[in-house]
Amino acid sequence: MKYETLPQINEKVSKICLGTMTWGQQNDESEAHAQMDVALDAGVNFWDTAEMYPSPPDKDKQGDTERHMGTWFAKTKQRDQVILASKMSPMSFLRDGNSRFNAEHISQAIDGNLERLQTDYIDVYQLHWPERQTNFFGQRGYTEDMAAQSLEDLTPFLETIQALNDEIKKGRIRAYGLSNDTAWGLMRYLWEADKHGLIAPITVQNPYSLLNRLYEVGMAEMAHRENVGLLAYSPLGFGVLSGKYLDGKRPKGARLTKYDRFDRYVNEQALSATEQYAKIAADAGLDMAQMSLAFVNSRSFVTSNIIGATSIEQLQSNIDSIDLALSEEVLEAIEAVHMQQPNPSP
Repeated sequence: MKYETLPQINEKVSKICLGTMTWGQQNDESEAHAQMDVALDAGVNFWDTAEMYPSPPDKDKQGDTERHMGTWFAKTKQRDQVILASKMSPMSFLRDGNSRFNAEHISQAIDGNLERLQTDYIDVYQLHWPERQTNFFGQRGYTEDMAAQSLEDLTPFLETIQALNDEIKKGRIRAYGLSNDTAWGLMRYLWEADKHGLIAPITVQNPYSLLNRLYEVGMAEMAHRENVGLLAYSPLGFGVLSGKYLDGKRPKGARLTKYDRFDRYVNEQALSATEQYAKIAADAGLDMAQMSLAFVNSRSFVTSNIIGATSIEQLQSNIDSIDLALSEEVLEAIEAVHMQQPNPSP
């Protein structure tokens, strides 16, 4: 395994991060425990979860992913071997339908995270997506409706930062980060923290893959200049970049087969690009999923690459991508496809 240093708290975290959002929907508790065993044995010491998981959101199952992790921590007594990241969400069915990033709700959310996870601290606590309306979750443009929204009606950035700083002082979290946020959002958090002498965010968890390299536009330089690491999610585009959905296939039990709401990575342009990436992998004698993950692993602004799997075989193959170094020929071929069809799945 390869490791990167997590900004500010100076922890060595695995370049591969264990994603967990299928646990409680596509994986049961025993399967989740097996994945944690395999990951830790392979040197994957960085794990990511969220209060909202499993995904897709389900009010009746909300929190089950953290509960599965919590029972593993209780059983193995290995919490200290893991750098743990979790999240709170402005989700409509949380906190009486009015979940906000204010001090009261941050405290309530962390109460729940810690109880379910059976731990007394979280290493990196993330805001799952902005309270404000902006272009995330597949929204390419910045619309008039977004521009018309007043920040006056939302939790002030300073209150959110102060509340998270208070939780750091209490020892319930060690650091905090953003997720699904924009360059402006990251800039505002950094500016407010600097202005008021407060601890700033250390990570941003945003999508990044061969089908969505928008992080390179603006955000990558911020990550570099401001020492804020990218935790790249959906590096396989919900499995599309494994090639298993090519030619109209819908494998039984696969995520896009079970949940038709996830169409972000299967539009016409995305499928065309995926076919070309599949040819690059085949010509080079590479497993397509490993090639796609190895590309993400190789980016200097990526602190950790969040993989997810529903089987141990998938998990092991994804972890093994850390050992793959792409040739200049393969990287040039990838870049040629990107230039022709850039970011078909924002």
